[in-house]
Amino acid sequence: MAKKYDLQEREVWDGNFAASQALRQAQVDVVAAYPITPSTPIVENYGNYVANGYIDGEYVMVESEHAAMSGCVGASAAGGRVATATSSQGFALMVEVLYQASGMRLPIVLNVVNRALASPLNVRGDHSDMYLGRDSGWIQLDAFNAQEAYDMVLCAFRIGEHHDVRLPVMVHQDGFITSHTAQNVYPLSDEVAYNFIGDFKPVDDMLDFSRPVTYGAQTEEDWHFEHKARQHKALMDSRSVIDGVFADFEKVSGRKYSRVEAYDMEDAEVAIVALGTTVETAAVAAKELRAEEGIKAGVVAIRCFRPFPFDLVRDALEHVQSVAVLDRSSPGGAMGALFNEVSAALYTAANRPLVTNFIYGLGGRDFSVSEAKRIFKEQKAHADAGHITADIQQFSGLRGPHLGFFQTKRG
Repeated sequence: MAKKYDLQEREVWDGNFAASQALRQAQVDVVAAYPITPSTPIVENYGNYVANGYIDGEYVMVESEHAAMSGCVGASAAGGRVATATSSQGFALMVEVLYQASGMRLPIVLNVVNRALASPLNVRGDHSDMYLGRDSGWIQLDAFNAQEAYDMVLCAFRIGEHHDVRLPVMVHQDGFITSHTAQNVYPLSDEVAYNFIGDFKPVDDMLDFSRPVTYGAQTEEDWHFEHKARQHKALMDSRSVIDGVFADFEKVSGRKYSRVEAYDMEDAEVAIVALGTTVETAAVAAKELRAEEGIKAGVVAIRCFRPFPFDLVRDALEHVQSVAVLDRSSPGGAMGALFNEVSAALYTAANRPLVTNFIYGLGGRDFSVSEAKRIFKEQKAHADAGHITADIQQFSGLRGPHLGFFQTKRG
């Protein structure tokens, strides 16, 4: 008999509403926020839950996103369970304080509804803001749909607040494609969701006057290096905690998550590596290509962008002949950030595949199943030739004449 999980009835939620419901069930103490498209409904909904008595918390309206994260830092240091949400330019304005939050080891949960960075101004989704935060010392989880936006927020509290971690966590979802698209979601009951996260147990909270502590001390060359090394170690060591939380979440929900997830990779000869909603598009393309043309295509999805799962990525890809790494962000005069991460992971592989980089979907440009198939077929051509037969970095879905980037020798 199949195991029965304590799930509520099916709901039809978009990604923003799903994330806000997770905040309600977590009984967040403080949300300090400033609205920005497309993340506004997350904090707006939390404010409604407070106003209507569904949660005993505080919604703090501030004058900017910099102030929002500053308010979260203060509330977390004081011993509260804290969360907020932002996107794009708001995230950029938060960056200074993101480093404060991670350096102080404060387990804040930040919902980042991914959106392009200006200029030119654009309110649609790409991963520019996700990449901007990759070196800020935060754990970064990525949701591919509304169900996962809900699930990852619940997991984020459990991960960040774990006493072996004590680090802030971002949960990413694609702007509009996930945040504003209604899908079936199967939430946990309020009791099960809260019990999964557990009561908040503060560490070194500033309101514990029996044990005074200091936050934001100045260290200079005497101790700064040691503090950052300990912070980095905690971030890298969080990998086992993340795995454990995902395993525990499967027990209560029936939904299985991993830091790296694979689709049709058992016998794959060519693969796409991607983040966000693109994963589902590429997975559909892989299945159709297998059925229609016999191309052994697969997809590797990065669920945990930080700490980056180098070993799991290497293990997933080292038997593949050719790999396309998809970056939904302008590379800024380099190869794409995800391409660089994946290439570094594969550097120690015994059998390294050919690796190419595609920049795609900037400013919300659609990424279709047919385009994913084209990329898979190009990888098959590389594999058959035994070398890269096109430019190693390309723009996918760009209007107008082809733009070549890093030229490679053809066979």
